[in-house]
Amino acid sequence: MKKNWPILVVDDEDVMCESMAAWLREDGYRVDTASNGQRAVDLAKATDYAICFVDLKMPGGMDGIETMMEIHRARSEASVIIITAYATVDTAIQAMKEGAQEYIVKPCNPQEISMLVSRILKLKKLQSENAILRKKLTRQYRHHDIITKNPRMEEILALTQEVASLRSTVLIRGESGTGKELVARAVHYSGSRSEKPFVVVSCAALTETLLESELFGYEKGAFTGANGQVKGKFELANGGTIFLDEIGDISPKLQADLLRVLQERRFYRVGGVEEIEVDVRIIAATNKNLAQEVQQGRFREDLYYRLNVIEIRLPALRERREDIPLLAEHFVQRISSELGKEVHGLSPAALKVLMAHDWPGNVRELENVIERAIVTCRNGMLDEPDFSWLQRTGVQQTWEIPDVSLGELERRAIVAALERKHGNVKEASAALGIDRSTLYDKLKRYEISH
Repeated sequence: MKKNWPILVVDDEDVMCESMAAWLREDGYRVDTASNGQRAVDLAKATDYAICFVDLKMPGGMDGIETMMEIHRARSEASVIIITAYATVDTAIQAMKEGAQEYIVKPCNPQEISMLVSRILKLKKLQSENAILRKKLTRQYRHHDIITKNPRMEEILALTQEVASLRSTVLIRGESGTGKELVARAVHYSGSRSEKPFVVVSCAALTETLLESELFGYEKGAFTGANGQVKGKFELANGGTIFLDEIGDISPKLQADLLRVLQERRFYRVGGVEEIEVDVRIIAATNKNLAQEVQQGRFREDLYYRLNVIEIRLPALRERREDIPLLAEHFVQRISSELGKEVHGLSPAALKVLMAHDWPGNVRELENVIERAIVTCRNGMLDEPDFSWLQRTGVQQTWEIPDVSLGELERRAIVAALERKHGNVKEASAALGIDRSTLYDKLKRYEISH
């Protein structure tokens, strides 16, 4: 049971309020209290409560129904339970009609409260696991799936919503691990092309020849081994979106070919004579400063301006530290569910360690750190010792490197990725950030079975 999910108790009677809070704390839950509706709403805006117990009759200001409605405006997923000393059919109907999940009568029975909370949280846990599974199966992410309370990120999300249904090319800049693909998916699945394909191409993972065939496809006999016609990623993305990751790494020839596609939405397959026309929205991403690449002659200026119609620069995680607790709790919930391991959250001491780290690998590094901690955790809560291997030296942090070869480190990373993805090579290669064919080569080299 996820006992780290917080609970709010709202009652103007101090004895009733503190008694219920004490019962719940004895069961291991984190509980806050409020003596009036306005205080409850203020708390709900600051904290994502799983359950709110709200007294129906509170003198002055908002009554229980109004308080519940305001809480739901701030936290639509919160389960509100109305409590009252005056049980009537009319009040029950009104409470349920306005969105109450349950209705209980004073004096409250501690055992009844415990069973009710347990039942609601079990349902929430199941709903959360189902949502995680759906996203894992479809990898469809929208704006509300991006976790943040950072003002800069909120501005970015507002911009991506505005441009979601446009055809304009988007260039996403940011360090490795900042979530560029997640933002690209949010743009696609929040717009008018959401029912059409979202196709990802990692430009840095392939040689020039392979990338050209990957993007544009090829005809039978175009080169040795081309035994039939194969459609490229642009054709497969027709009507939808193609996401060109690490666009700054493509060769000068492919830069010219891509410029033509951007200008005319037409291209030829490798070895082909028939011109293919497509309707594709292009979202590109890079961890490089393309303006500097242009100045240094490594990137075409005309292609840069074609790509840079709408620019989104994602801040590094160290620039949005207020998101670390939110992201960490999210990863604990998701990864513990995937691994089938009961881990309820992070202690304040553990969060202090995470907040002090400089995160050179950004959100991806945080995710990997949380996964490692969950795998080795022996208690139901991640604590400071679970992150003792994150070595700190002042503000800058360094990894504790085991005394093994680079090849052994790579082998261990591949084995861990395969275990997490239950032997699925496609998903493991995506998690590792390498092409599937590259992963197959490494599996053979390290004699790893899957």
